[in-house]
This record gives sequence, structure tokens and C-alpha cells, in this order.
Amino acid sequence: MGGSACDSYTTVSGLAEAEVNEKKSRFIAAIAPVNTEDEALAFLEGVRAEHRMARHHVFVYVLREDSRVRYSDDGEPARTAGLPVLEVVRYAGLTDVIVVVTRYFGGTLLGTGGLVRAYTQAAQAAIEAAQLVVMSWCVNLELRIPYADYERAVRIAELGGAKLLGSDFSDVVCLRLRVLAAEWNGVGELGLQSKLAELLRGADTLTVTAPFIAEF
Repeated sequence: MGGSACDSYTTVSGLAEAEVNEKKSRFIAAIAPVNTEDEALAFLEGVRAEHRMARHHVFVYVLREDSRVRYSDDGEPARTAGLPVLEVVRYAGLTDVIVVVTRYFGGTLLGTGGLVRAYTQAAQAAIEAAQLVVMSWCVNLELRIPYADYERAVRIAELGGAKLLGSDFSDVVCLRLRVLAAEWNGVGELGLQSKLAELLRGADTLTVTAPFIAEF
């Protein structure tokens, strides 16, 4: 996947569902995090299998992978279903997500305006039910220091924007930290990298992972 160490994006932490009813038609919206088109299509097939008797499974997915965006009205009149759901997802600023809105027809035609309203409200309700998370490029640090340097190291980490993941106390203190890659790679004497180098005084007791995407 592309992207620089400065990129961040918002997605959902897990599956969330919501339902909207319009003139006896049921609109069941499900949203989930996905990283690839294969994952998105597998989720869509799972929803279709769960709701075999439903008439429509309108879907939208927005992926970082190849900047891919796809939507389908799945038999509904053009621009009354997939596009309104896509607009809701874009308005929420979400990426690496799929939204599937399943419709059980209630016997009454809703018209163009009614369909747009129902699919929009269902997608909005699913997003409101979901927990949103910001994903960023991060690095993990493992720092081994004498007890005498513990409090100073914690202060430096906090001022540098790092999160403490854990600590072990044995003959020395081992701190496990996470920091934004952009912050770690920042230049200047006041940066976290420079401050920790000063603290360690040349000792080879710091390990840094390659950048990776994680919640921060």
C-alpha cells in the first residue's frame, strides 16, 4: 500500500449495524473495516448470505489500496442508493471501509426521494453506531535504561508525543513506546530522537521498528 509516513486516515474499529424503516421497507446497514478489495467483497458476500431473502444489497467501499472506490445500486434506480451511501461515507471522511445496506421490500414504492432518504439515513445510522479510529504511520521504540534515568526518560517521551505501551523492571528499566513516525523522524535538537540520543549518551540500548500503520 502506498502512502508516506505523514499520512493518516479515519476508519472504523470493527463491525457496526443499524436499521431504518421506511413505509414497511427495512434498510439494514452494516459497516466494517477492510484493507483490500478481496476483504470488501468477502464481507459483501457474507451479508448477502446472511440476508438471502432481501431484494437489494447496496454497497460502497473506499480503500487506500490503489485509491479504489466502488459502489452499486444493486437493482435500485440509478443514483438513488449507492451514490447517496458513498456521499455519506465521504462526508464522514472514512477510508478502508465497506458499507452494505440491505433492503427488505415492504410492498410500497418509495419513489426516488424516499429511496435516497432511506439509504442515506441507514448509512448515517451505521456510522453513528460505529467507533471511529484514526490510523497513522507509527514506530515502536524499546528503550533500556538505568533506574536513575527512568523519570527523565518518561518526561522526554511524554513531551515528544510518545505513548507508553508498557514497562519492565529488572536490572534495568525497559520502556516500550509508540510515536508517530513523522514525529520520530522530525529534525531538530528538541525532537524525541535527539533527546533520547542525548539521554543514552551513545549507549546502544534503543531499538526502533520500521514504520507501520496503527491506531494512535
